[in-house]
Amino acid sequence: MILAGLTGGIASGKSVVSGLFRDRGAYIIDADRIAHEVISPSSPPWGKIVEAFGKEILLPDKSIDRKKLGRIVFDDPEKREELNAIVHPRVFAEEERQRKAIVDRDPQAVIIFDVPLLIETRSFELMDKVILVYVNRALQLKRLVERDNLTRDEAKKRVDSQIPLKEKRQYADYIIDGGEPIDQIRERVEEIFLELSGLA
Repeated sequence: MILAGLTGGIASGKSVVSGLFRDRGAYIIDADRIAHEVISPSSPPWGKIVEAFGKEILLPDKSIDRKKLGRIVFDDPEKREELNAIVHPRVFAEEERQRKAIVDRDPQAVIIFDVPLLIETRSFELMDKVILVYVNRALQLKRLVERDNLTRDEAKKRVDSQIPLKEKRQYADYIIDGGEPIDQIRERVEEIFLELSGLA
């Protein structure tokens, strides 16, 4: 088994890369998907989040309005830390559970832990390898504005809430240029997958 952390800035193309690794045969543990489940109304953290941020963040079905919550935490670093303290421990506990279940089925598994805040949470220290999806800031902002229908100022706040991609490069064993054509990205994923398979 080998565990590689896949990270990148918001709107860097990480989801595309994650999908290509899945297509190639890697097992993907998706931190964002786990986080969505962790804040569902049936989960214990839901109550803590509502207590911390107020009922105004709830949709009519009692689920958390992630866009509204996002605006709050991207405007206030202390609120962001408070949210992370509620959510992150549960995300990483579920990641560990999934990893063990995969290894039980396939001891030679190539497991990709897809997590936006791999560096910020220091989770990279638990990985065998780190893969960074990199794009320049101008493209990152352009994609984010178009994808999430944000103003440029809102997009800048979200990008600035993460460690700059240039700084994240120093933690990476592999770098994938998320601004390249898809065929070139696919080739780079193939190279990395084959190397990881040899190490598993």
